[in-house]
Amino acid sequence: MAEPPPPMDRTPRTMSREARRAQLIASTIETLAARGYSRTTLTDVARAAGLSHGLVLFHFETKEKLLAETLGFLAEEYRQNWQAALARVGEDPAEQLNALIEADFNPAICTQERLAAWCSFWGEAQSRPMYQAACGEKDDAYNLQLEGICQRLVDTGGYGHDARHVARVIRVTIEGTWLDMMTMVAPYDRAEALATARACAALCFPHHFTPQGLRRAG
Repeated sequence: MAEPPPPMDRTPRTMSREARRAQLIASTIETLAARGYSRTTLTDVARAAGLSHGLVLFHFETKEKLLAETLGFLAEEYRQNWQAALARVGEDPAEQLNALIEADFNPAICTQERLAAWCSFWGEAQSRPMYQAACGEKDDAYNLQLEGICQRLVDTGGYGHDARHVARVIRVTIEGTWLDMMTMVAPYDRAEALATARACAALCFPHHFTPQGLRRAG
């Protein structure tokens, strides 16, 4: 049986280099979600984008470079999301923690395709050096921010917790819900995942949080 013809370029040929690369990264996220890390090929990405294999090679040269750029995009998108959430609240640590928790379930980043793409990178041993290069400093910045917020909550609320451990519990809970949303036989939705993270915050900081969210004065 004859092979199907290569996909036609269905997008304007006048797209800028950056717009074309963004298009290919979006198609890589889509392909990772559908096929996983090891089974993703440049041909798959080209087909998802409606472009030729050669055009993918022109922009990224190899699969490894395309995957590295995609991971870097996801990491930067995540960083901008939580930093923007913090910028919208004041200096109150409870408000800040609430903002960080809600940011992780922002519909702009907490999508089935993005979660599946993250899981693809997390699940492949061969992607670990790539992950560390793209995400190491960003992970450290997030963790330090979260630990600092938890320390201020511990101090102001007189909780007696180890702030580093509490921050880790909250982070692992959120990451666990992301995995659950992708891997459970009957996965729950974003609202249930957020409720789980809020319940964790309420257990850690009951003077500041309830299972429904931030405890408001009065």
